[in-house]
Amino acid sequence: MAEPEPLVCARCGTRAEGPRPTWTFSVESGACRHYCERCSRDHLRVIEGRLDSQWW
Repeated sequence: MAEPEPLVCARCGTRAEGPRPTWTFSVESGACRHYCERCSRDHLRVIEGRLDSQWW
């Protein structure tokens, strides 16, 4: 069985190593994107600003 491709942060390019429960997943303009823990924390307000009001 082939190993899955490692995740790469769409913002900073960090490669995921091992389990990544703190990474953020986003669908933007139909494209799936992953963000590392640091970028997720640094840009939390921007991420939350895109959520529909039903999520907050």
